[in-house]
Amino acid sequence: MAKARYLVEAHLLEGRSVSELAAAHEVHRSWIYKLLARYREGGYESLEPRSKAPRCNPNATPKEVVREVVSLREQLLSQGHDCGAETIAHHLAKEIDSVPSVSTIWRILRREGLIEPQPKKRPRSSLIRFEAQLPNEMWQADITHWSLAGGGDVEILNMIDDHSRQFLASVARPTFKAADVADAFRSAVALHGAPASLLCDNGAVFTARPRGGKVLLQLEMERLGVVAKNSRPYHPQTCGKVERLHQTLKRYLARQARAHTLPELQCQLDAFVHYYNAIRPHRALGGRTPLQAYSARVKARPASEPGREAHLRVRHDRVDGQGKVSLRHDSKLHHIGLGRAHKGKPIKLLVADRDIRVLDIHTGELIRRLTLDPTRDYQPIGGA
Repeated sequence: MAKARYLVEAHLLEGRSVSELAAAHEVHRSWIYKLLARYREGGYESLEPRSKAPRCNPNATPKEVVREVVSLREQLLSQGHDCGAETIAHHLAKEIDSVPSVSTIWRILRREGLIEPQPKKRPRSSLIRFEAQLPNEMWQADITHWSLAGGGDVEILNMIDDHSRQFLASVARPTFKAADVADAFRSAVALHGAPASLLCDNGAVFTARPRGGKVLLQLEMERLGVVAKNSRPYHPQTCGKVERLHQTLKRYLARQARAHTLPELQCQLDAFVHYYNAIRPHRALGGRTPLQAYSARVKARPASEPGREAHLRVRHDRVDGQGKVSLRHDSKLHHIGLGRAHKGKPIKLLVADRDIRVLDIHTGELIRRLTLDPTRDYQPIGGA
């Protein structure tokens, strides 16, 4: 504005010509004429720089959608849930047909002053992430602290599935002892099946390896054939998924009325577990919920299960015209290839869990032996 006012004053008060001012200050004469016209129309205030933005934008996000985005942000924030652009887009899809892109929602939130850009924050693309290939391939467990309304400190044990982020258990106790951890692990196994491995830190309730002994959790895992894994001392990044879960849970609890008793806190934990597993979309899962990711694939099992008796059965069947026989495993039908040379032949199947032996019912000859692959509907002849 200083230059514009100078040019206007020099012409009106000093009487210098427009051509002289334009040559002296290296500006175009038309701009000086525009300044003079604006001054005569609105005074010195009209000399302020004007926005170059178009007066109307047909591609702008509708105002009602902007209001819905802001409302969802405030609603999720007040409840202590994740309220980022991706989560808002997920919930917005239930309310309207045309959902803005995640980047558009982020710009709306920034324009409304609801988020602050963090350019110095480490980009997610630079992170090195490990993820188990199957549900129940590895669980993570850890204990965090919380305070009741009266000021008493309690502990919360959280368990999460490494592959799907399924929230397996969240239990509150005044203080966790080794027996409490083992009981929580047994309850999780009863609900979800035994994992192939369990990752914990080196807390005394999780492992006694540094002391040359074993705690109840280790004994229970040995009984089930579960591999015990422990993070490096003073390196919480190894258990990063459950550590991050602590933060998400505490952000939720901080928005709730502070619980006075353990049963009241446990009700809050149970409510959050349901929301986290079945409702909240997870960015690391491509917008799916942990329950969807956990249910999408076959579950891993302990490599050796010494404490569990094998499921044994005998089946009589006949090879079909395509040289195969069907077998149901874990409520899913699988087809085992034997070859067209055996079509119509009566057979006997000896089944010990996934170990399958196919015998000629008349001669007792072993036609095929295989370990059933539960991820494949058809077990080809070239398989194990």
